[in-house]
Amino acid sequence: MTPDQSPAPILIVPYVWIGDFVRGHSVVRLLQAQNPARPIDIVSSTLCAPLVDYMPGLRKAIVCDLPRRSLPLSLYRALAARLRDEHYAQALVMLRTWKSALAPWLARIPLRTGFVGEMRFGLINDMRNGERALPRMIDRMGALALPSGAPLPPQWPLPELRVPADDVAKWRAARKLAADGRKIVAFAPGAVGKGKAWPAGHYAKLARELAKDGCAIWVLGGPNETPLAAEIAAGGGDAVRDLIGNDLRNAVLALAAADAAVTNDSGLMHVAAAIGTPTITIFGPTSPWHWKPLNPIAAILEPLGDEAAKDRARTQGNDAVAHRNTADVAVETVLETARRVLGGKA
Repeated sequence: MTPDQSPAPILIVPYVWIGDFVRGHSVVRLLQAQNPARPIDIVSSTLCAPLVDYMPGLRKAIVCDLPRRSLPLSLYRALAARLRDEHYAQALVMLRTWKSALAPWLARIPLRTGFVGEMRFGLINDMRNGERALPRMIDRMGALALPSGAPLPPQWPLPELRVPADDVAKWRAARKLAADGRKIVAFAPGAVGKGKAWPAGHYAKLARELAKDGCAIWVLGGPNETPLAAEIAAGGGDAVRDLIGNDLRNAVLALAAADAAVTNDSGLMHVAAAIGTPTITIFGPTSPWHWKPLNPIAAILEPLGDEAAKDRARTQGNDAVAHRNTADVAVETVLETARRVLGGKA
């Protein structure tokens, strides 16, 4: 049997940024279509592990928090021992780093697929070329799940997060967030990277205006967004509920309950889109074509002007729009869009 025909499980070693982890579900769905009987597992950080519970087609997560700037061999050996017990036939190593391939090699997984990078000869024994010619992250990840040299499909399977309604209801009851007739708009004000975060003051002003329309505002994010949430809550009024926390599951359940989401180009943008919550995303110094969710979203809002830069971004990527700042997207623009989305007219 070739690995693609084998019932033996397959392991995905993904990027563990939240957005890329969600994108990786496209690869899961692709593998599942190729062989529905084959179990699929994924290596996950503690942060991303709750997402696995809502990703159909995944058997389980192998949770391991490996440091990014060091190489503790004892941790890699311990991870390899866990992988060896699962008897994987193949590992898809999405990252190009040397150490990302170390545990699958130590675990003696027979087929270890990945792109050329960091002198990984031997660690990767199914070496692929051409990564840099693939324009988007999903193209790079998905190509590893295809036979070497195979053309990319015209459309990748869409990521999907299935959140049971009972889970949402229990979470709301525990948080004392019972439905009161108001529409819920979730804010995700966090972002990694200069100029990517729409200012907290803008979010606060948007919250005040949406509250006048009778909306409830839930602010989501991790501990790094605590100051942003506090500023939005202070400036947005009594309709704002600060739901910042350590557990990504809380954000998943909140986004599943929301009627709409307003986000930056961030991991929670991908979570909201994969759930199917109407999502309004504010882009600045990043290229939407490269980094927007595969899932349909309600609106992409960008700074006005410099249309030529937007056109160049299709081929040049973020470099073409690196000068842009989300602060230049007007609150009135986002408000008008949110009202259209909430009215079902987006």
